[in-house]
Amino acid sequence: MSDARIQAEINSSADQTIRPDEAAHFGALAQNWWDPAGSSAMLHKLNPVRLRYIRDAIDHYWHCDSRSRRPLAGKRALDLGCGAGLICEPLARLGGEVTGVDAAPENIEVARAHAEQSGLSITYVAGEISRLGLGKFDLVTCLEVIEHVSDKNALVRHLSEHLAPGGLLILSTPNRTARSQILLVKGAEMAGMIPHGTHRWEDFITPEELFTILADNGLEPRGLQGLNFSPAKGLHISDDVRLNYILSACIAMKGGHSAGA
Repeated sequence: MSDARIQAEINSSADQTIRPDEAAHFGALAQNWWDPAGSSAMLHKLNPVRLRYIRDAIDHYWHCDSRSRRPLAGKRALDLGCGAGLICEPLARLGGEVTGVDAAPENIEVARAHAEQSGLSITYVAGEISRLGLGKFDLVTCLEVIEHVSDKNALVRHLSEHLAPGGLLILSTPNRTARSQILLVKGAEMAGMIPHGTHRWEDFITPEELFTILADNGLEPRGLQGLNFSPAKGLHISDDVRLNYILSACIAMKGGHSAGA
């Protein structure tokens, strides 16, 4: 084998983040993704909480009027690990030129059909983000994805590479704690609230670990909040990050200052 071929295979392996078994797992759920009582019911409950954080982050970062209906007008937005479009469609309604990328072609098919039915223009693509040539985006979201990939550092590197100067990245993921193991894995999956096999607790990442990966890829974290649950409040944003958390990040500049607002 030639040196060039060997190097190409090394580079291809280094770009790989998709786990085929994970893609197959979520692709099998595609047809029920938009059913609020179906296999993605927990995501439907979580989505308004995540969207509230996203809207607040957009308004704060770009100094938008919170009453504006289209704060993303004139901006490109990417949702990586988009599933069937639960985040892409609200981002499009906020005025963004939206692209959704997912590992499972089945999800992309459902996402395209649902967007068409909803009268929304969204670009959907299946595959490895590093091989799609999509360019730079003002807003990049990656929600409940990093715990499912084969190489967390590679994923964050790809997110950083697709973030335009002055752009904003938003990630959310379960924390690796006893609380998340009990509630998200043992509790929710055993109770049928989340499809069995959705989570591998050992693949969860702590905020401290994620901060290190972000910094290693030239990103500065900000706005860490917990996505928490209580019987009284249900799912809500709080300062308790033991179960799940969401944060923003932007490109760090020399001297410790971030690009953008």
